[in-house]
Amino acid sequence: MNELVTGDAVVLGLRPARLPSRALAIAIDLAVVLTVFVLISIGLAVATVSLDEAASAAIAVATFLLVLVGGPIAVETLSHGRSLGKLACGLRVVRDDGGPIRFRHALVRGAMGVVEILGTFGVVACIASLVSARGRRLGDVFAGTLVVRERVPTGRAVAVPPPPFWLVGRFAQLDLSAVPDDLWLAIRQYLTRMHQLDGAVGWSIAERLSGDLAARTGVPVPQGVPAAAYLAAVVNERQQRDVRRVASAVGRHHPVRSAAPAGLPGGGGMPVPGGPSGAVHGAIRTGSPWEVRPARDTAAEPLATATAAGAPVAAPVAAAPPAGTATGRTVEPGATGFAPPV
Repeated sequence: MNELVTGDAVVLGLRPARLPSRALAIAIDLAVVLTVFVLISIGLAVATVSLDEAASAAIAVATFLLVLVGGPIAVETLSHGRSLGKLACGLRVVRDDGGPIRFRHALVRGAMGVVEILGTFGVVACIASLVSARGRRLGDVFAGTLVVRERVPTGRAVAVPPPPFWLVGRFAQLDLSAVPDDLWLAIRQYLTRMHQLDGAVGWSIAERLSGDLAARTGVPVPQGVPAAAYLAAVVNERQQRDVRRVASAVGRHHPVRSAAPAGLPGGGGMPVPGGPSGAVHGAIRTGSPWEVRPARDTAAEPLATATAAGAPVAAPVAAAPPAGTATGRTVEPGATGFAPPV
């Protein structure tokens, strides 16, 4: 059996750990616990050297129970099934239904571990793990737990199927802040494994999950929308919001600065080839970002005004260059007008 199946016939993406990885994790945990036990025992032996033998024996038994039994129980309870050895090997202790363990599960596992690991040097635990279909030892069987692998190869990851095109963006105004993480996880697990379920079982699970999601959002499921399509559309909407949130956060920390185009210093104009003499045409920045409108043709304004008034139009006279300017021909100081070429 390679995957964990719950009582609702939902196939979870959890893979039971086998004996080699579990043995390595237990060896790491025992090395750490025994080191701590030896250090504490030496310290207590020095501190209680003046006590009698009965008191020393009682302190030794209490130290054994607190360190070798209570230590692993406390660590598994506080870390929700991740001890140092399991964390190093990528393992975790979970319930049979895939949920996190509690104190009672860790207590039963720790109590049975004294017998099958410490009492028999791990022989009973190895035999039970080899016989079990999911690699469980006696402590897991009595506690109703399972050791699974958290590190799954990326090639085995299954993506959530996209929703129908006619549902994309339909739930953009839906409030998803009240939906808990465990419900999102259950919906994702269903969507990635719904093709492996029986038709009637999958339909009932989709109806239940869609009802829970609608109760959390406060908006009922639209009429005529299948439950599986509704779940896929809402999950897609959440993913889109996460992408936009990350993009906005990155934009705030790393703003993109747009430089003005060449030829537009400070919003000025860009000369256009073929334009009228003395006119400047180009992009002038207005209200909207880089809105392009033609610049005013100052040379044509007197011509347009005189034409509209009915006055005779005189030919425009080119402005003379400053005196002494080298233009390729001789220009006497104070001379104006047109000079024929040499």
